Amino acid sequence: MQVVGIEQKFCTAGGTMGKRLIGQGVARGTVIGRAHLLAPSELDIRQYHIQRGDVLHEVARLNNAFSLVRAELEQLRADVADDAPPEVRAFLDLHRMILDDSLLCDAPRDLVRTRLINAEWALTIQLEEVCLQFEAIDDEYFRSRSQDVRQVVERVLRRLAGGRPSPMALAPKLEEGERLVLVAHDLAPADILHFRQDASNSLAGFITELGGPTSHTMILARSLGLPAIVGVGDARTAISEGDLVVVDSDAGQVIILPDEEALAEFRRRILVQGQARSELRKLRGRLSRTKDGIPIELCANIEMPEDVRDALDAGADGVGLFRTEFLFMNRDRLPSEDEQFESYARVARAMKGKPVVIRTLDIGADKVLNVSARQSLGLTHEGGDGQGPEPNPALGLRAIRYCLAYPELFLTQLRAILRASSQGTVRILVPMLAHVHEIEQALQFVARAKEQLKERRQKFDARAPVGGMIEVPAAALNLGPFIERLKFLSLGTNDLIQYALAIDRTDSAVAYLYEPLHPAVLQLIHLTIRTGSRAGLPVSVCGEMAGDLGSVELLLGMGLRRFSMNPAQLLSVKQRLFELDSKAAGRLAARVARLHDPQQIRAALERSRRSEGAAATRASGKRPAPARPASRRP
Repeated sequence: MQVVGIEQKFCTAGGTMGKRLIGQGVARGTVIGRAHLLAPSELDIRQYHIQRGDVLHEVARLNNAFSLVRAELEQLRADVADDAPPEVRAFLDLHRMILDDSLLCDAPRDLVRTRLINAEWALTIQLEEVCLQFEAIDDEYFRSRSQDVRQVVERVLRRLAGGRPSPMALAPKLEEGERLVLVAHDLAPADILHFRQDASNSLAGFITELGGPTSHTMILARSLGLPAIVGVGDARTAISEGDLVVVDSDAGQVIILPDEEALAEFRRRILVQGQARSELRKLRGRLSRTKDGIPIELCANIEMPEDVRDALDAGADGVGLFRTEFLFMNRDRLPSEDEQFESYARVARAMKGKPVVIRTLDIGADKVLNVSARQSLGLTHEGGDGQGPEPNPALGLRAIRYCLAYPELFLTQLRAILRASSQGTVRILVPMLAHVHEIEQALQFVARAKEQLKERRQKFDARAPVGGMIEVPAAALNLGPFIERLKFLSLGTNDLIQYALAIDRTDSAVAYLYEPLHPAVLQLIHLTIRTGSRAGLPVSVCGEMAGDLGSVELLLGMGLRRFSMNPAQLLSVKQRLFELDSKAAGRLAARVARLHDPQQIRAALERSRRSEGAAATRASGKRPAPARPASRRP
């Protein structure tokens, strides 16, 4: 169990290295810099009643503050470099959409008028109302979107207070060659962009007390290549302004005031990491295969059409998972068929014949659609009885269940995906299937969408295969109907682990029990891969385990030949596969199948890696390097 945010002494053979804080690493790599503590983002909000005659003045103050923040975000977007990652503009656009959402820009005005309260009070009341809706969401990614809302509102509140648009104070003076590490309670993507522009190239990374790997700030950090540690609860207490700190994102640790010996070691590590990244880039054009020549398909997971550039840069064999729900989020109207078609077709064309797996809408009561977006197609579902929030959204109306409940929504997306199949090699993936009737109904909808396109005389690939996600234990244990009716399977390990272990991975009280190497989870994964292989049905893994270097050998040994992951992980996994022998991996998987404790399994993976490293060293005649521990990241 990893304890987040605990301060401790970190020792080496040479003595005390410094204080260490533990959190969750985001992006890869290690950086050294001077700590710059940012003021807390929370603001002291005055709350008072106003006279009827002051209503227009308060509304005008609110309107002016929104206008100033809108102009600020537009200027930031205009200043973004042409070669910046597409996520940069996407996040600024998202904050602009949040700013323009009626729940935030119209509702506070109504509160000022009806309750006769000041603008700041009205805005914070509405903020908490919106965030309560997010807190009921089970899905980690969408639940964390409440932080984006808070960040936007805080910018408006700072304008109402007449303060600076950025909460960042003056940074400490740097010596030549030194860089900055931001330390904050929380950070908004726009704040990072502000500071990155102000600090030129001196921003090395950051540490936050809040946050998780799916927050937009963390996604931006990965895109910009900024190592970060999040969830370090006491960071601003343990770290002082100007302290020299090491951000070791790979190990999820912050080292405070390391000694000279430790600094020399981390500087050596940074040099090695830079050399390793350069070497990895050389693998882009090489075919992915094991040491004994078994070909492996390495694909990329993407969220938006712009992400296809990262997939191509990494040399992906295709797009193994296009999460289409991101096209539907944070907007007042649902995307039209033509808009969806353009997005899907853009990816299909960019991949130039390589497969593109497009997942149908994985959304529902546990994921957020704007109220106006739901109303635009008459979507009214709220809870199981339609009267309020679902009691357990993760087990409620979501994914394929949601799509079957709203046929027109499903048909519109299927027509768009099928039309895109005329532009490249497109495959349709249906999420969260558990019942035979769900498979049959989904296939009937695909057939109906094809008939509608024929009537319109619009082009599509009539042979576009339809596959299903295995993320519900019931599906893994009853694969017969899937094999009979579908053309491929994709293991969604994130949800499969959650459902198999009855663990809400977003609940910090039980998150330590979220264990990818639990024997029951591994049995479900192995069963799916083995059954699919025997039936000649392609099986891939598109969850986090596919990109986890500590799990690659085990999955390979189970018979997996198709991996799909974040583009940033792809070259590291390819390099790992070059080192592995499929037969030895199979023997490892057989040994692991006889173990019943995750710790024993983790130890077995570590022994295999050490043995493999020793064998490689004997072959090369070089001194052995210390083995890295198998990752526990879910």
